[in-house]
Amino acid sequence: MAVTQPQKRAGDQTIIPNRLYFKIGDVAKICDLETYVLRFWESQFPQLKPNKSGTGQRLYRRRDVELVLEIKRLVHGEGYTLAGARQALGQIQHGRRMDPKREPQSLPLAVGENTAHGDGVAATIGRVRAELRELAAQLAAPVVSGSLRRRGRVTTLPRSSDTLFPI
Repeated sequence: MAVTQPQKRAGDQTIIPNRLYFKIGDVAKICDLETYVLRFWESQFPQLKPNKSGTGQRLYRRRDVELVLEIKRLVHGEGYTLAGARQALGQIQHGRRMDPKREPQSLPLAVGENTAHGDGVAATIGRVRAELRELAAQLAAPVVSGSLRRRGRVTTLPRSSDTLFPI
């Protein structure tokens, strides 16, 4: 077995030895974390899935150790919550780095956009609003006390194709 020099992560002071597998205690020492934190993070981050030996010992690969270091940097260094770190890691894996200073992207159907699809959506939204106003007006109308009578639970309604919400 050839002995090679340990490698450093770029921009980080953590040295990861050049080995194929790391036990959980080794990863805890490398990352300066407790083993229970690593086990908890396994349940919180679906990307972190170390292999297990026949005896049940967790065996982390180099990419798992690098992922643990990235999670630690996000949570302890940058102040992310676990949910935020999970989301940031998901975006990093999909090639989109999360930048808090970046403006959110505008929706494709912005106000005043004249696309055929946008016009169809706007028309549908207009019909829904009109029907909701009509329903609200019916619910707000006073009830005549003489016309109240108990109806059965199941009733058949006439089908009309011109409304989105049949009554």
